[in-house]
Amino acid sequence: MVKPVEFWFEFASTYSYLSAARVEDACAEAGVPLVWRSFLLGPVFGAQGMNDSPFNMYPVKGAYMWTDMERCCADLGLSFVKPSSFPRGSLLAARIAAAHGDAPWVGAFVRAVYHANFADDRDIADDAVVAAIVDEIGQDSAAVIAAATTPEGKAVLRGATEEALERGLFGAPSFIVDGAMFWGNDRLEQALAHARAA
Repeated sequence: MVKPVEFWFEFASTYSYLSAARVEDACAEAGVPLVWRSFLLGPVFGAQGMNDSPFNMYPVKGAYMWTDMERCCADLGLSFVKPSSFPRGSLLAARIAAAHGDAPWVGAFVRAVYHANFADDRDIADDAVVAAIVDEIGQDSAAVIAAATTPEGKAVLRGATEEALERGLFGAPSFIVDGAMFWGNDRLEQALAHARAA
């Protein structure tokens, strides 16, 4: 039986933008089930003694990352604009993706949020921007947001972030297949191969 690929992502994560753009099609082509797993990197970085993105903490590494993102997006045919603020908060978007992880539109939502942040330089920390994105993909933003912001809805994201810590995730994007972790956009194909062999 083919094992699913769990795609662990954070909307502030640059390289997760690359993975989010291609993971759904890649899984479908490989015949591998996909599980969307939204979580927050802040607590994960905090557990490692960091209070900011490593790309901000280490400017030389950050400068390389932005150049690399331009190259990678060009290779994938993705639009890219360096955000005017980085990293942006994404609590509401993350709650929606977590609470509605099984919804048939979650992939479209995730891709739209990443595009807003890394192609259109829209402020995804603004609840009104997130609501507009939900409407843009053809969903009822009031209903979607209401479900994601109930105590039960909020608990889904909180639980996912705690699970990420327990399972040893240290960054995004990460892929988990049958307990094995693969970190980084460039490990998606390896994760898919592992899923098919499992």
